Amino acid sequence: MSDGWKKAGWIGLGAVLGLLLSLNFSALAERDARLPVPYEDLQLFSAVFGRIKSDYVEPVSDDKLIREAINGMVHGLDPHSDFLDADAFKELQISTQGKFGGLGIEVGVEDGIIKVISPIEDTPAFRAGVKSGDLIIKIDDTVTRGLPLSKAVEKMRGKPGTQIVLTIARKDLDAPLTFTLTREIISFRSVRAKLVEPGYGYLRVVQFQEHTGEDVAKAIRDLYKQGDLSGLVLDLRSDPGGLLNVSVGVAAAFLPQDALVVYTDGRTPDARMRLSATKGDYMRGRGDDYLKDLPPAVKRVPMVVLVDGGTASASEIVAGALQDHKRAVVMGGQTFGKGSVQTILPLGPNTGLKLTTARYYTPSGRSIQAKGIEPDVAVDDGRDTPNRLREANLEHHLEIPVGAGKGDAALDTKVSVPLPTPAIKGNEKPAGPDKSNIETQAPTPPRIEFGSTEDFQLQQALHQLKGQPVIASTKALSAQIKPQ
Repeated sequence: MSDGWKKAGWIGLGAVLGLLLSLNFSALAERDARLPVPYEDLQLFSAVFGRIKSDYVEPVSDDKLIREAINGMVHGLDPHSDFLDADAFKELQISTQGKFGGLGIEVGVEDGIIKVISPIEDTPAFRAGVKSGDLIIKIDDTVTRGLPLSKAVEKMRGKPGTQIVLTIARKDLDAPLTFTLTREIISFRSVRAKLVEPGYGYLRVVQFQEHTGEDVAKAIRDLYKQGDLSGLVLDLRSDPGGLLNVSVGVAAAFLPQDALVVYTDGRTPDARMRLSATKGDYMRGRGDDYLKDLPPAVKRVPMVVLVDGGTASASEIVAGALQDHKRAVVMGGQTFGKGSVQTILPLGPNTGLKLTTARYYTPSGRSIQAKGIEPDVAVDDGRDTPNRLREANLEHHLEIPVGAGKGDAALDTKVSVPLPTPAIKGNEKPAGPDKSNIETQAPTPPRIEFGSTEDFQLQQALHQLKGQPVIASTKALSAQIKPQ
């Protein structure tokens, strides 16, 4: 038995070393230095590998053990890093293109369970009542604890017209909720625009996808075709983010030429990027400049940017840049706080690593990580509660860097081609007692349609643009109109 175990252990060690050598081979193509191999730790890994191979109740393939070891290694880093197989690569591409078959939610991982970050408007999950912060504890009959994010996405996506059952845990409810949803083609417009009043434009960005920059530019032109604007509201509420270069392009539409939009910093020299309102930084050599024919007045029109607890990542970059340059008044609630960049690192023809490679900073040097953007004018419409999921609530989230001043980088890693966390679909609700020491709140009020006449924060944004008094909350409004 002992000899068999040793033999299995050495076979496992050989397999692991072979894997590491293959990974290092591609890494060496990009780096001159060889990273040291932790030999004693690999011996421990080999011992565990061998014991599972020889003693586990059922046979387990080498491929499964190695892939699960990789998944565990990556998932222990932070909520946004992930190992990508061929299917996960495909899902990532679909999420940036804005068309897929599924349910319509963006999700992350919390304590090994799939957690809803934000439902996508006008999708099956949104209409069914899935909420930010819900926990998806089961997908059909599959328990999600420990399930890789890419696998959960794969299970929730599928052929339009097919059904899926999600078991959801939600804070303040004792029993799980069950949602039977029918998949649809999720093909939504990332940009919506209209005149809410004569002379006042409304521009909503739902998510930063491949063509969002072009769509924003077209929306601006269409608004100005209806006449000059006295004010513009840019709505980034519940926008989960997306492509970094696209966020730079959207900010550049409203900023002066060459104005700094965002910079990233990390452990290596190539992690230090400065992205400005210049064609090269948002177009990356692809096609004509979609901002070149914008009406000049859009650079001067008074602006309000609406944000909330679902405003994350790329949308926080835009809000932070416009705030730092004093180009717009940021209004609403504190944002999500995802201040990190993910890079896709190829590991072979069908696999890759989505790795958190840097933190990003606003033009004035503020880190958004685990903190978010604080609005210039706080306006509470009753939707954001202390229970709302934010970056700081996610397990293994990166800490706020020590000293977040400009040029001060207590950071990580390396930057290449930043891509967003995949957009996904589903429903959820908390399993078991909450561990976050957050006070219990009354249920969140029903959703309002962003941009409608019932949109309280939009009405306060218009008041701000017109120089009228801004009401800080719906409660304050109720007190003002309470019958005597």
